[in-house]
Amino acid sequence: MDSDSEIEYDYYPRFRVYKNGRIERLVAETFVPPSLNPKNGIVSKDAVSSPEKNLSLRIYFPHTAVAGEENKKKLPLLVYFHGGGFIMGTAFSPIYHTFLTSVVSAADCIAVSVDYRRAPEHPIPIGYEDSWDAVEWIFRHISGSGPEDWLNENADFGRVFIAGDSAGANIAHHMGIRAGKERREFKISGMTLFHPFFLSRVGAVGYFEGLWDIASPNSDKGVVDPWINVVGSDLSGLGCGRVLVMVAGKDVLAREGWVYAEELKKSGWEGKVEVMETKGEGHVFHLRNPNSDRARVVVQRFAEFLK
Repeated sequence: MDSDSEIEYDYYPRFRVYKNGRIERLVAETFVPPSLNPKNGIVSKDAVSSPEKNLSLRIYFPHTAVAGEENKKKLPLLVYFHGGGFIMGTAFSPIYHTFLTSVVSAADCIAVSVDYRRAPEHPIPIGYEDSWDAVEWIFRHISGSGPEDWLNENADFGRVFIAGDSAGANIAHHMGIRAGKERREFKISGMTLFHPFFLSRVGAVGYFEGLWDIASPNSDKGVVDPWINVVGSDLSGLGCGRVLVMVAGKDVLAREGWVYAEELKKSGWEGKVEVMETKGEGHVFHLRNPNSDRARVVVQRFAEFLK
């Protein structure tokens, strides 16, 4: 059997990775187009953030803010990173389009949903590098002379928030650390982590360990790699003042979310961290079942944080 057909990792029904490095994604990846026809009062459009890497992002905007000059006002800006274990998902999938439309409607903000290249074709740390490039692209609008008028005219760069779910929450954390470390003019007001994909020796979980191994084939550190073992890293330089960690009671990653919040308090970081637990629910349940009462509570709490 040749390496093109011999399976290295079988994550049926989601994906398979073959010994030659080829990945077969078994879940159809539906692209939802942006729309200038309001849905829940929200319009959206896509913008190319990196032509050389063929990367785009999606901007969500309250229709009333576009409709007329009399409605022009500065709105909080949310930068969102999608999940999927660094391997699956895109910023343009139905679950993220639905979620961010709901969030922008509830919070009366602007949201930018970031896409990044995925492993294993583009192993760690490429996803982080792409995400930082997107952050830099977004902050090019701080002077009012960037390529997107929605951001130039309406984004309040004094109220910027970053967020993500699962692997995207991991990315959001690292963007906050990098903003605090090397680009302090990038002011970030707050960060929300939905069911963050963090691992450690104590909190290692087989399924998620396997995902990390696939995503980071060039690392020999496993679950103690600083990219994934966030709770074992220096958190004191996190570049924002407020953090909200969302955890779900039945999520095997919930422990690391709680530990992250505790370590952040101990680190010397001078901000405020809160944890919201949804009991009886699993990993990213609010994306899988967006119409449930508990998902609506999560969206409302997030909106309150952004306001």
